[in-house]
Amino acid sequence: MQVETEGEGEANRPVQAASSDAAPLIETEGLGVRFGKTWALQDVSVKLQGKAVGLLGPNGAGKTTLVHTLLGFHRPDRGSAKVLGYDIVRQGHDLKARVGYMPERDSFVSEMTAVHFVRLMGELSGLPPRVALERAHEALFFVGLGESRYRKVGTYSLGMKQMAKLAQALVHGPRLIFLDEPTNGLDPRGRQRMLDLITSIRDRGEARIVISSHLLRDVESVCDEVLVLKEGRVVSCRNLEEERRSNRSFLEIEVRDGEGSFAEAVAALGCEVAVQGRRRLKVVLPADVTVGDLYAVAHERRTQIRRLIFKRDSLEDIFLRAMEVDHGGL
Repeated sequence: MQVETEGEGEANRPVQAASSDAAPLIETEGLGVRFGKTWALQDVSVKLQGKAVGLLGPNGAGKTTLVHTLLGFHRPDRGSAKVLGYDIVRQGHDLKARVGYMPERDSFVSEMTAVHFVRLMGELSGLPPRVALERAHEALFFVGLGESRYRKVGTYSLGMKQMAKLAQALVHGPRLIFLDEPTNGLDPRGRQRMLDLITSIRDRGEARIVISSHLLRDVESVCDEVLVLKEGRVVSCRNLEEERRSNRSFLEIEVRDGEGSFAEAVAALGCEVAVQGRRRLKVVLPADVTVGDLYAVAHERRTQIRRLIFKRDSLEDIFLRAMEVDHGGL
């Protein structure tokens, strides 16, 4: 989806932030939000740089509260936060022109047609009426609702409503899109369609993305960075892309005994080797050693490699370990 309308003057284009690409996506320092006597967020200090960031945590962890705070719906009781380089309190108005938001719950006027609804959201985001209408058509075609754009939103299926919510989040050409449970309730086909659209937006550089979800597979398939919350606190913040690159060198190997010590020969290549029993090894390859070198050593030592797998922590492993962290309450 294009974020600028050809032929329109500068005044009719979405406001672009000069510092948005250079600044961290999200930066918080000691951020705290309290509802009554209960701290929903406490001491949240993070610096997120990814193209697509996943927010994970059990129900009540503070994911939605964090998103709403960054969007300006809740005023922080402690600390500070910046999004795209904009302070969420002092520069909230400027920030809102540069972000899109797809809420978890439906927020439609059921008697409106989809194109009317998305156009209205574009106008509320600052677009002139004619530009908003053009963008509404474009956004609805992008999400696959072009043929149904004149139908009333109240007649849409659940999957179509999710796509309409995505369209209204995109219509004004934001630099950052917050997606709250974007695949919620979708069947497998609809879920994959939604993930494909999000991936397309990310890869084409049209906007950066923050996804709040309880579905680990969705986050792992789309995001390059993940933030895990528990009881309003940060318990893990990981760069998935860096871990994917580094874990390509971590192998688990099962061998059948041959002549000489296969483990010693592998270590002589410069690998880190941990032997588990007679037949199993864990191996970390240095940059100049390949899997092919291991097979060459196995051939020389007349050792059969029966199994070789790349071993890395899955997002599920990261999440479950994070949930074991005990902060002793808030």
